[in-house]
Amino acid sequence: MYTQCPECLTVYKLDARLLVPACGCVRCHRCDTVFNALGTLAEQLPPEPFTRLPEHALDRDPPLVDVAVFRPRPPEPETLPPPPVVDEVAPAESPAAGEDFSQLTFTPAFARRRRRSWRTFAWVSVCSALLLGLLAQLAWAERDMLVADATAGPMLARVCDLVGCRLPLVAAPDRLRLLARDVEQHPTVRDALLITASVRNDAAFGQPYPVVTIVLSDAQGQKLAMRRFRPEDYVGDAAIRARGLAAGATTAMVFEVQDPGQRAVAFAFSFD
Repeated sequence: MYTQCPECLTVYKLDARLLVPACGCVRCHRCDTVFNALGTLAEQLPPEPFTRLPEHALDRDPPLVDVAVFRPRPPEPETLPPPPVVDEVAPAESPAAGEDFSQLTFTPAFARRRRRSWRTFAWVSVCSALLLGLLAQLAWAERDMLVADATAGPMLARVCDLVGCRLPLVAAPDRLRLLARDVEQHPTVRDALLITASVRNDAAFGQPYPVVTIVLSDAQGQKLAMRRFRPEDYVGDAAIRARGLAAGATTAMVFEVQDPGQRAVAFAFSFD
């Protein structure tokens, strides 16, 4: 907020809290004049050039404020307890006429305890079911990590063997080992090569058939040809592809590639 000294016309920027101690009166730092800052109080400065800030009349009736944001609750009146009612005690041998006690019921204490125990058991059961559901969702989200874990993986495999389920396949191409490989002319296709490879899954869990990349190169190591084979390119049976490579299993892979010529003297495998 801004205000202006009426003597030297200096405009000051001030906080509304400074107006509280002296009911709006402030002292000019430049000419030492004491003036009522509310007379020229403004939220923003007018566009320049300006000489004086607009003055406000300070002798009008107080404005009405009607947007309430807080109203304290009035204290509740203290109430005295009602005086005790003293009934005349009827003789024990002659109950009052017209009184019928046949509708009164009494719940034994053990029945109340049984209801509380049943409610507690139901609440614990619901919480346990929710916790198990949360753990199941977490395990499903992290299933690849759990299956690949050296401790949790074998335990899950034994559980699946008992209940008849199948663990999901986890890709770990770095755990595939190339045992043997061979290349020869294709017996039935002209200008084609037949490449065979024996691969073993050294992982402790089953994994899907990998994407195989074969690179043919010359004697200087220059690449002459490269091809990537997806699992459906070299495993025709969809059921076998779905089962994947079991832990410790060995499989033979056969690939057909075009013969790049006599310059190709070496070839390399990689798994993705």
